Amino acid sequence: MITASLVKELRDKTGAGMMDCKQALQETDGDIDRAINWLREKGIAKAAKKAGRIAVEGLVKIASNQDTAVLLEMNAETDFVAKNEMFLELLDKTASLLLAAQPADLAAALALDCAGQSLDELIMSATATIGEKISLRRFIIVKKNADQLFGTYTHFDGRIGVIATLEGGNAEIGKDIAMQVASMAPSYIQRADMDEQLIQQERNIQKALMANDESLSSKPENILAGILEGKLSKALQDMCLNDQLFFKAPEIKVGQYLKQNGATCVAFVRYAVGEGLEKKEEDFAAEVASMM
Repeated sequence: MITASLVKELRDKTGAGMMDCKQALQETDGDIDRAINWLREKGIAKAAKKAGRIAVEGLVKIASNQDTAVLLEMNAETDFVAKNEMFLELLDKTASLLLAAQPADLAAALALDCAGQSLDELIMSATATIGEKISLRRFIIVKKNADQLFGTYTHFDGRIGVIATLEGGNAEIGKDIAMQVASMAPSYIQRADMDEQLIQQERNIQKALMANDESLSSKPENILAGILEGKLSKALQDMCLNDQLFFKAPEIKVGQYLKQNGATCVAFVRYAVGEGLEKKEEDFAAEVASMM
């Protein structure tokens, strides 16, 4: 059954009209991802908004030493609490604790001892004092070799955090790459890292769009093949860090900037507060009605 909420979700992700979204879902048996591709093949939607709606509050935090860095996300219910002094102190303590202990997973992290209390107890105490639910949502421990360096950056007052690992270069270049990742949100370092199935899926979408373009109908197959690959490269450009236009000098790509400075990005991780989560939408009218 194609529900109104499913149609709305597809509309929010693609910006397509309600009737187009309904038809896409009917054609794909209610599968959101297939419906997005169906809309794109018809030229109705450009792309899915992969990050999803950011609708929870909190902050990310980065801590590092010579060979290890940690990136964590701690959530609160409101932006006001995310600026609370107690919340900020808890965030700092948690980052230091994770960096020192390097736990394997979230359960191990919450069990860590902090001055006689577990981290979980410390978070619950903050929740009780502040009056809002506080939670450690996720963290990642990043290691590097002695000949590598970290580039770190936090953006939007701590709502986006990035750790980039580079071979060669210097601290300034590392920060530049971390800023690039923060602002442009690539999914891969280079096209060679991309899943071939994803590339083929995008190729099929571009081919379907070209088939609907009457201006291309008379062109020979070899020319069409070149046009297709050009369109594919452009579509995939923003997904790959090295292929993105460098934010400080948009006349060159990030890969060129790195090469000019004898550097290579070997890994990166990016957290944005609330990505993949959605706060429950409150129906004010329904709430009032239920109270009558």
